[in-house]
Amino acid sequence: MAGFQKLTLIRISEATNTGTQPLRSLEKQHRTPSEKQELLLQNLKNLGSVIIAFSGGTDSAYLSWAAHKALGQNALSVTALSPSFSAHDRHQAISFAREHGLRHELIETYEFENPLYIANQPDRCYHCKVELFSRMAKLREIQNAGAIAYGVNVDDLRDFRPGHRAAAEYGILAPLLDARLTKSEIRGLSQIAGLSTWDRPAAACLSSRVPYGTEVTVEDLSRIERGESVLRDLGFRQFRVRSHGNLARIEIEAPELERALEIEMARTLAERIRSVGFAYVTLDLEGYRQGSLNSVLKRK
Repeated sequence: MAGFQKLTLIRISEATNTGTQPLRSLEKQHRTPSEKQELLLQNLKNLGSVIIAFSGGTDSAYLSWAAHKALGQNALSVTALSPSFSAHDRHQAISFAREHGLRHELIETYEFENPLYIANQPDRCYHCKVELFSRMAKLREIQNAGAIAYGVNVDDLRDFRPGHRAAAEYGILAPLLDARLTKSEIRGLSQIAGLSTWDRPAAACLSSRVPYGTEVTVEDLSRIERGESVLRDLGFRQFRVRSHGNLARIEIEAPELERALEIEMARTLAERIRSVGFAYVTLDLEGYRQGSLNSVLKRK
């Protein structure tokens, strides 16, 4: 187990500090997805017991399922509740855990008590993960668990993810990364396993909808959450409501964008998004892009 943990921490630390693409050592392995899954299950089994950071998204759901398959009740999936975690995502996580018989626990996190988080600088995610992992570390002591793990995969190393630094500092394992699993492979294996999350739209915390440098407030996140509920109710699948003060910038994935641009739908969108508290509504012509607010950092 010690060797497994050391290997993981080196990878996350190096990727965070250098901002490089996935390390060469990750690319030397040429296993099939099923072989990678077997490696994942064996690594999890070797831990004896583990606590998984479980948001209900595709990656953490697959990791929680795998941990349960490998360890049964010695695997505990933990979902953190805060204003940045939508009621929709909370419901999805709870439903998945119940469907698959996961040992599941909800905990409160208090990142909004940290001024550095509220300031919403580019390292906001780091402060969020410090809060999460510190809470999970305390839970690990209580549960006497062998390790804590989260669902970062190979593709995640290509994007700006300050949370990786917090994971390295707290000794959090990355089993999907150790198995060299990519996002597409996780989706494929999830589909084979019959997991409803295999094609779940990409998700992120509500704070990721607020531009860096603009303070994150509970009120604004509530408005964003209501706005995204509108889009969901109208049948859109992959979207974001980005909050720019009184203006809501709506990103909708390309295949659905044509429908959003229809005159009647555009009017409905504008009316209903204004009703949740925005003064102005605009539809982003580039459509949905994961981490689109990070583009400002890349230009700088």
